[in-house]
Amino acid sequence: MLDLNRLKALHAVHVYGSVGAAADALMVTPSAVSQQIAKLERETGARLVERNGRGVRLTDAAGLLAEHAERILALVETAEADFEALRGQVVGRLNVGAFPTAARGLMPLTLAELRQRHPDLSVQLYEREPERVVREVARGELDLVVVQDWLNRPMPIPDGLSRKTLLEDIADVALPANHPLAGEREIQLSALCGERWISSSPGTICHDWLVFTLRSAELEPEIASMADEYPTQLALVAAGLGCAIVPRLGRDPVPAGVRLVPLLPRQTRRIYALWRSDAARRPAIRATVDALVRAGETAQDGWIS
Repeated sequence: MLDLNRLKALHAVHVYGSVGAAADALMVTPSAVSQQIAKLERETGARLVERNGRGVRLTDAAGLLAEHAERILALVETAEADFEALRGQVVGRLNVGAFPTAARGLMPLTLAELRQRHPDLSVQLYEREPERVVREVARGELDLVVVQDWLNRPMPIPDGLSRKTLLEDIADVALPANHPLAGEREIQLSALCGERWISSSPGTICHDWLVFTLRSAELEPEIASMADEYPTQLALVAAGLGCAIVPRLGRDPVPAGVRLVPLLPRQTRRIYALWRSDAARRPAIRATVDALVRAGETAQDGWIS
């Protein structure tokens, strides 16, 4: 009988293209992946990998077996979900991914509630960027993820995933306290012509969104500094080095030298949970999504419009 863990290792190499990348996705060492594939070769009596320069490539036999493995692993997940649903108990283990501000603004409340209500459920949190966790939940490395996109720049979601909107997160402009507009109740985005901007790194959702949004308002962004974490951006704003657009979720504490002013039009991002549709019947998935919704409601209750 074929061993599921060995099939999972082979499938990961097939999907990610190398033993090292497969090991990273499975959260094990490369030697562990190589050992599993070597055992699978003995188990099947077929050669599955060949040397290719410094790496390896899968043989035709391995490619065929990996395609079957994908279907087998999906069936196993469905069977586990159905069995958990039949038992109706929130038990087992969930691997959850969340982008940094959700990991800070939603996950502490969510994990605390799950621990209190469902002590037999073990949840492992991984803080990662949205694009990465979407791939990982689609491929089965993570069970549930929290991601974001902006209303004016939605992110494509692969087929086979279910979603639940957790909250809509409003973003305000962060200005140095001595800025001429710092005392305004609201600011039109167009009024920020000629400002220097603090942004996250190129290629991230928030950087690409900022550039897109400013150019849509006929503002050519001058990026003065780049920092991926909002607390760092706020510290740079407090030092008078530029302004930033910062969502409300998870941004506290705000430095004394910063003034946050609502923007017109409102800049809003959606925060939502994603999970594989095949696993939707798992009570653990439903319980975690419900806890995330309540955490989102608590976060919104603390905001001042």
